[in-house]
Amino acid sequence: MRILGIDPGLARMGYGVIDFDGNTIRPVAYGVVETAPQMTMPERLLHLFTQTQQLIDHTAPDEVAFEELFFYQNKTTGITVAEARGVEVLTFERAGLPLYEYTPSQIKQAMTGYGRATKVQMQKAVTMLLRLEQVPQPDDAADGLAVAMTHAFGQRFKEQQRMR
Repeated sequence: MRILGIDPGLARMGYGVIDFDGNTIRPVAYGVVETAPQMTMPERLLHLFTQTQQLIDHTAPDEVAFEELFFYQNKTTGITVAEARGVEVLTFERAGLPLYEYTPSQIKQAMTGYGRATKVQMQKAVTMLLRLEQVPQPDDAADGLAVAMTHAFGQRFKEQQRMR
């Protein structure tokens, strides 16, 4: 099974693609889709749509897992990121792909055994578990891989995380 993990964002959407056969996880691809700050909001959303569609075409995932959004301070930023996430979700839904979501604490727990792990601990866990030579950069790409791995680790419980 090929799993695509998404760390949603407007300026930078992180992604990680893994193959999972029930026992083994193998990294396939990771990176980010970026939008430029000087682009208008509609231009940024369109860019996310076209690049996400290309990501689907190039990686052919079987399932897609998202990190849920949580904003505690800047609600304005939260709104624009939520708009971007909506485009990202819509693109995968249009492609007919099963979508799942996980909270940041679920991802941290799955990756490190501790729901409040730091960014550095998460990056080290991704690097070690995938036997990578270096930490995936930028951080959003490592986060995308962590989301995909969390979905793989929780295959027995995946229907509980299905987007409604």
